Amino acid sequence: MTYLLVMLAVVLMGISASVAAKQWKAVVQREREAELLARGIEIQAALATYSAQQKKGRVGFSGEIYPLTLEELTKQPKPALRKAYKDPITGEDWEYVRDPTGRIQGVRSKSKAEPFKQRDFPPVVRHLEGLTSYYLWVFQYPNPSTPQLPSGQPTTPGQPTPQTPGIPGLQPPPGPGSHGPPFPLGTTGNPALPPPQIPSTPGGPAIP
Repeated sequence: MTYLLVMLAVVLMGISASVAAKQWKAVVQREREAELLARGIEIQAALATYSAQQKKGRVGFSGEIYPLTLEELTKQPKPALRKAYKDPITGEDWEYVRDPTGRIQGVRSKSKAEPFKQRDFPPVVRHLEGLTSYYLWVFQYPNPSTPQLPSGQPTTPGQPTPQTPGIPGLQPPPGPGSHGPPFPLGTTGNPALPPPQIPSTPGGPAIP
């Protein structure tokens, strides 16, 4: 009987240890996931700052300018990034998203694990909504979460408003600064219509 109790206790301890290990693993993953999000957003913003700094004074230059390494983002006198972070999920270097010239346009984790967070992201990384792998979390510039204006569309309203159609046979009212009625008294403004007749008062002479 004592032997059975001991075996039962060992089994229960093993189950408890397994549950505790899974819970601890989940806690660690959540912490690393939050760090991944924070570092990714910082790198994404640093790439935008770096490009803006590099384009200063380049008249007529179009496009973006990216660094060859993350260390370039940390250089003085105006560092865009505090330090060249590692991927917090793997503890190693990021997988770099490069532009056609080989420069770093963005970063992503090499981990294919499924993230806990899959919705309610900050506006700057709303493009991560619904993604089921850390590998799909790409932090880059231009930022996919920032809406771009379609080319050729005006940035401010400037469309002409349609004019109210006029009433046939009537002229429009006088504009600001004008004096007098829009057409002579006793006329309708339309030569095809006869002038109005003024009725005579009872007992008085008719007015032609």
